[in-house]
Amino acid sequence: MAAKPFNYGGQAVIEGVMMRGSHMAAIAVRDPKGQIHLHTEPLNPRIYSGPIARTPFLRGLIMLWDALGLGIRSLMFSANVALGEEEAKFEGPIAWGTVAISFTIGIGLFFLLPAAVGKWLAGPFGLGALATNLLEGLIRLLLLVGYIWAIGFMPDVRRLFAYHGAEHKTINAYEAGAPLTPDSVARFPLEHPRCGTAFLLTVVVMSILVFSLVGNPALWLRLVSRILLIPVVAGLAYEFIRFTARHIQNPIIRAIVAPNLALQRLTTREPDAAMLEVAIAALGRVLESEGINQPSAVSFQLSAQPLPPSPEVS
Repeated sequence: MAAKPFNYGGQAVIEGVMMRGSHMAAIAVRDPKGQIHLHTEPLNPRIYSGPIARTPFLRGLIMLWDALGLGIRSLMFSANVALGEEEAKFEGPIAWGTVAISFTIGIGLFFLLPAAVGKWLAGPFGLGALATNLLEGLIRLLLLVGYIWAIGFMPDVRRLFAYHGAEHKTINAYEAGAPLTPDSVARFPLEHPRCGTAFLLTVVVMSILVFSLVGNPALWLRLVSRILLIPVVAGLAYEFIRFTARHIQNPIIRAIVAPNLALQRLTTREPDAAMLEVAIAALGRVLESEGINQPSAVSFQLSAQPLPPSPEVS
């Protein structure tokens, strides 16, 4: 069966996988008793099917923001299922407060700290604007790779990375038109050109180009510019990932994205058959909602537990 020409995507969650289609997202999570729970929610058609989806740059910003909210809610849902009903619910102000703090730390660590250190190191060596921004980009890259490499030693993160591998293998199998069964999916590669890890590396490279346009201003202006230009960098990175994924068969494009694919070796692990079953259940439910038949031997139960609501945006 030929794969439908749509860019399906997903995300690893706690003991599970979230898959996103053109109209619906599905989250499959295995509980402590071994049962797969599956929850679905419709996607905003104005974002994924309307004019926004056909408007370059703007679509990246809107889709990334929507995907961030969906991903966070999926993580909260998976935490509730994976911990079991006897555990406290991971949702509400405490959960979203934790997310906000983590987001703030991430911006400080990967955007503001490299900018400050790069500026500080450039002074004694008399570096110009271009060299200073290149140094900042190198520091940002080392921090990103070092952080991913370090957390990869944590057992819980290694399991999360294995589910990440299951997500990639399942999408690769579907796009190749292969049957969605654990034995079939297991034969496909861990890497995928539309991976979020590839997006992060692309953000680092794009940040060097965009931030260089600002020159080498005073430190306070340098830090403010890094925050204000994050949407620009993210929008350009999204379009780059979209373009390279669409032309991945071109040998020049494959050479360009080789570092992106290589970095995914740090964020994926070989999944076991049980993890593949979870990823297949999630993608299978998305395909079913779109009228695409993909028979498999994976069984699951629909969860009555809703996704935690998004925070109100004023």
